[in-house]
Amino acid sequence: MSFTLPDLPYAYDALQPYMSRETLEFHHDKHHAAYVTNGNNLLKGTEFEGKTLEEIVKGSYGKNPGLFNNAGQHYNHLHFWKWLKPNGGGKIPGKLEKKIIEDLGSVEKAKEDFIQAGVTQFGSGWSWLAVKDGKLIIAKTPNGESPLVHGATPILGVDVWEHSYYIDYRNRRPDYLKAFVENLVNWEYVEELYEAATR
Repeated sequence: MSFTLPDLPYAYDALQPYMSRETLEFHHDKHHAAYVTNGNNLLKGTEFEGKTLEEIVKGSYGKNPGLFNNAGQHYNHLHFWKWLKPNGGGKIPGKLEKKIIEDLGSVEKAKEDFIQAGVTQFGSGWSWLAVKDGKLIIAKTPNGESPLVHGATPILGVDVWEHSYYIDYRNRRPDYLKAFVENLVNWEYVEELYEAATR
């Protein structure tokens, strides 16, 4: 199965002022496109040809670093574009909100911990809300890793590689993360992934 760059589910300027057209053009059209191109080249002739993206990510982890890095980032970004929406943030759907409170203490604490995970991820990586053994957890991973390779299912992730925020926020990663949580998250999509992970 070859990798394909998806279209963004909104216009390039739809996430302003929190994420600019320029950021999306670079992040989607250049960075994500490169993961797709490199991933397809590295996939050729390997045992992973014909497998699903999730199988490729899990199977190449620790075995084929080049392929893993590109497949992992492709997987992460396929979701990342859907985790964003114009006029995002706001109220979390009821069932998911209840689970967040049950497993993570409160919505505010969960948001703070999620932001903190992103702030304290040294160098490039991601901050995550994931389902592991039926419970919600907050995690951070380096580079293109995701909870998928640690026995969990990611339901929300934020990219803290510099290319995802430097044009708009320079070195103010905490401001970017706050803007993401408060104004950009597509909680309906998070809920959809939560439902699928707990079926």
